[in-house]
Amino acid sequence: MQMFRQIFLCFGLLVMATLTVSSTAHATGQTLELVQKRGHLKCGVSQGLPGFSTPDDRGSWTGIDVDFCKAMAAAIFNDASKVKFTPLSAKERFTAIQSGEVDIIARNTTWSMHRDTALGVDFPVINYYDGQGFMVRRDLGIKSALELDGATLCTNQGTTTELNAADYFRSNAMQYEIVAFEKADESVAAYNSGRCDAYTTDHSALYAQKLKLTDPKAHIVLPEVISKEPLGPLVRQGDSAWNDLVRWTHYASLTAEELGVTSKNLKKMSRSSNPAIRRLFGLDGSFGANLGLSKQWAVQIIGSVGNYGEIFERNLGVKTPLGIKRGANALWTQGGLQYAPPIR
Repeated sequence: MQMFRQIFLCFGLLVMATLTVSSTAHATGQTLELVQKRGHLKCGVSQGLPGFSTPDDRGSWTGIDVDFCKAMAAAIFNDASKVKFTPLSAKERFTAIQSGEVDIIARNTTWSMHRDTALGVDFPVINYYDGQGFMVRRDLGIKSALELDGATLCTNQGTTTELNAADYFRSNAMQYEIVAFEKADESVAAYNSGRCDAYTTDHSALYAQKLKLTDPKAHIVLPEVISKEPLGPLVRQGDSAWNDLVRWTHYASLTAEELGVTSKNLKKMSRSSNPAIRRLFGLDGSFGANLGLSKQWAVQIIGSVGNYGEIFERNLGVKTPLGIKRGANALWTQGGLQYAPPIR
């Protein structure tokens, strides 16, 4: 009997070791190679947030997060259309990336310490600096979040929003009640129907969701920003090369804006003698090869979706229905936080 127990124990340990090796291999696998063999990128996005990721009646996706994945596809395949979008709720998103259902999440997700260290994911870069706020009905006469004592708040499950609200109300000795929903549209519908006194989420999302209300002009976004919400794409831990590719996709679009390179002047700028522009265009150096891409990787990004400024203004800017100013997302040379390390 003892011998059988030992055999069974050894067999169990062997199975566990095999599973561990398999899991590790999946985590540390070459994601770029898998994507190239498959022929398209699998990108997880929100279930519909104007300006970030939202589908039209024909199922075509647009938004700043959508453009990020299109930029990735352009860099890898020289074809921005080679990407499949999977809408995910806040609750589903981490499971989707951990399981390999998607290659990247570009879904207005806040980079926090817990998420970065406990969920098996990495945040390569911040592509949008945001902060949490509140929206209320204009006829309530509320001018400040400090007047929300006793309020009922609609929000989404599985986000940092609930924790931030708890910190804010506790620190200001105010009472509140949270009504949370898995899907963002459910939260908005509940607020729109009058079930809650206020709707709370990231400031950018407030402006986006406001467009879905029956009478958008009847609602205002309060001025307070109660948290730091650095938003960006996330990937599975264990593949540093894929992490690099995601990071430098964003930095290429920022560098292009810094240098005045746009989707409309690529041909003209390709003749520039500026060393920084020549490196961006792949005319000097082998920076694309270091990412496993062609020399033209950055040109493919810019030609397909534009530089960061073009992407921002097309999806979120002052001439769009959202009307969001660059603010913290302006280039560092213009008083913002967006800053790219040099390509050299």
